Amino acid sequence: MYLSVQISHYPLQDDYKPCIKQVIERLKSSELEVHPNRMSTQVFGEFDDVMRVLSETMKWSFETHGKAVFTANFLEGDRRPAD
Repeated sequence: MYLSVQISHYPLQDDYKPCIKQVIERLKSSELEVHPNRMSTQVFGEFDDVMRVLSETMKWSFETHGKAVFTANFLEGDRRPAD
């Protein structure tokens, strides 16, 4: 099953930009298709792969940078932007 996700990351610290950039880089280094923009990051791939990568990335973020808020919208199917 293909999954489309829109995720936002809000580190609870003053110097938040490096944390956000590192989370996006970790997502981009995975096998998933990742499209960051100014408000959120879109992630696309097979359901199990997406859920594994998101889980690992969020855990890494909490362990590395401390408290943060993640918000996500999940939609079954391929909602990749048209080129």
